[in-house]
Amino acid sequence: MDTSTATQVIGEIIGTMILVLLGDGVVAGVSLRKSKAEGAGWIAITMGWGAAVTIGAYASGYMSFAHLNPAVTISMALAGNIGWDLVVPYILGQMIGAIIGAILVYIQYYPHWKETKDSATILGVFATGPAIRSLGANLVSEIIGTFMLVFALLTFGMNKFGQGLNPIAVGLLILVIGLSLGGTTGYAINPARDLGPRIAHAFLPIPNKGDSDWGYAWVPVVGPIIGGILATLLFMILPI
Repeated sequence: MDTSTATQVIGEIIGTMILVLLGDGVVAGVSLRKSKAEGAGWIAITMGWGAAVTIGAYASGYMSFAHLNPAVTISMALAGNIGWDLVVPYILGQMIGAIIGAILVYIQYYPHWKETKDSATILGVFATGPAIRSLGANLVSEIIGTFMLVFALLTFGMNKFGQGLNPIAVGLLILVIGLSLGGTTGYAINPARDLGPRIAHAFLPIPNKGDSDWGYAWVPVVGPIIGGILATLLFMILPI
């Protein structure tokens, strides 16, 4: 990709902003009181997140590599697909985009925060949390989910998709990870997707919110990075 680093960072900001706006947006619609989508359930959330990743990738793919995920960026650098000099700028862009996306979700659902009394539900719009809190098991879940994500992305690169179809395949990948593996931790599989909105939750004046659960926040950061690295190492030793 011959675009400047600044352009690529803008692409990561825009793509991750869209990803979080639409992804956290579907969680807000399903979870918040008096939303027309309230109670639509896990299928709606996983479908929404799959589509969110697809649209984010399409919106940014002409400017950047559309990683939208620090774990993916680190993995692609390790695999030699991008230079290490892009890793920090990409991650900064992803974090900025994630925070902006979360702020937009707050604005979009502004009247509904006051109607929603449960602080855990409110936090769940912004950040992931485990169904059963067991940090070791939760970490393993995030490792496995992100391993599947990154390994599939690397193998996608070895196949010939029709022009412009790759983001659709990635969206289907996110959907199936959510359906098959997401029930344990809410499948962050993306440090920016979790940490950026968690930061926004901490500073936004949201009615009825509790704390941002910083004791858990390291799991959806460390787990995806480990999972992505492990997937990349396996991919690199496979016969090609």
